[in-house]
Amino acid sequence: MEAQVSFRRRGGGVEDRLWGFVAAASLQSAVPWRTFRWYKGQRHYSGAYWAATVGDHVIYESRLELARLLFADFDPSVRAIVAQPFLLRTVVEGKARKHIPDYFLATEHGPVVVDVKPRRRWSKPVVAFTFAWTRQAVESHGWRYEVWCEPPETELDNIRFLAGYRRDWLFSPDLLQEVRRADLDGVTLGEAGRRVLGRAEAQVRAAIHHLLWKQELRADLTRPLQPSTRLRVPA
Repeated sequence: MEAQVSFRRRGGGVEDRLWGFVAAASLQSAVPWRTFRWYKGQRHYSGAYWAATVGDHVIYESRLELARLLFADFDPSVRAIVAQPFLLRTVVEGKARKHIPDYFLATEHGPVVVDVKPRRRWSKPVVAFTFAWTRQAVESHGWRYEVWCEPPETELDNIRFLAGYRRDWLFSPDLLQEVRRADLDGVTLGEAGRRVLGRAEAQVRAAIHHLLWKQELRADLTRPLQPSTRLRVPA
């Protein structure tokens, strides 16, 4: 599929390129093609999320987009996150088409272009048609295309909770090292807070939550995090 991409630079300029000649590195420094608008009575929940992955704010236009941002920020394979990264234009069935994907992710497994949409809207003909030609264009470039819908509620709740502990600079490096040296494999979350002697249990628990966010410690996030949750140390 022959397509053209337009993306914005931080300095305000716009670059137009043939889709087949767009490098992932070019999009990592792009700014959102459009910004959200605030108005009384708007139906969308818009905002900006501070992503630890990029050390900056990333915009979203719905709670579902925010959920996708949380999952991307939690994913250690993701290296960059760009919202509304480009305008994609092509001709399909004799008509000019255009689409702005929701996110571009640079991952250690390759670039991923993401559209976020509630599951109930997938079957709408216009939506399905747009996603179909977008997928064809993205995959023709050797990249992965993803349509993301509502995640498991418990997993989202756990990741949202751990995101409160995502900021590195709030944690003492010495404390984190002590927690890393503690034998926490198989220990319950409730017991783990008492495993570092000479440290306040609340501080240790916060450090454990930070290491869970960093995935230096693991737990079953398909179930609610609670004192009986067992921790694992990745091999």
